[in-house]
Amino acid sequence: MYKDKTFLAIIPARGGSKRLPRKNVLDLNGKPLIAYSIEAGLKSKYIDSVVVTSDDKEILDISKKYGALAMKRPAELANDTATTFDAIKHAIENTNEYDYVVLLQPTSPLRNAKHIDEAIELLESKNADSVVGVCEMDHSPLWSNTLDDTLSMENFLREEVKNKRSQDLDKYYRVNGAIYICKIDRLLEEKSFFLEEHIYAYRMDKENSIDIDEEIDFKIAEVFLD
Repeated sequence: MYKDKTFLAIIPARGGSKRLPRKNVLDLNGKPLIAYSIEAGLKSKYIDSVVVTSDDKEILDISKKYGALAMKRPAELANDTATTFDAIKHAIENTNEYDYVVLLQPTSPLRNAKHIDEAIELLESKNADSVVGVCEMDHSPLWSNTLDDTLSMENFLREEVKNKRSQDLDKYYRVNGAIYICKIDRLLEEKSFFLEEHIYAYRMDKENSIDIDEEIDFKIAEVFLD
């Protein structure tokens, strides 16, 4: 609880993963990947409850072992067409009432309790309805464009950036997937953490923004956690 507001952390973790099979239970420096997000939620000063929603028995068993509430997800919410919002909505509707939901993706093992607490404090200071974690992009999108089958680079770059150094370009940020916070009634109304108004960015560094999608991401996380 923070400033008389209650916070429910939800960790959605399906058993299947195409690019990195069984990634949520893979051993990362002595612990299953999902354990890092569970521990971050439990160590937060403000999170009232941590729920893992999954279709997978092994994930649910690990979640209980590390102290989270394990919620069995219906099969129809675990297929390839089900959205993260569907799983979150199911979890919200099958637990106690809270003011805010904090989505913690299990693929962000370097996001910790300090980040969660800072994001919640930002939510309060901005009088926000939603806060989303971001980090600075490695390369400016102003240096990028699409290519057609001819591979022609005519008009690939805009004139105003052609002779600029990369350090002279504006900073761009991307959603890092580590933290999403939203007022529950607004989330259910708009069906997204990206509300039309009263939404702010919580800036994180690149290291803590590592998102494990492929094996190379896993190896990078191992180095930083060593």
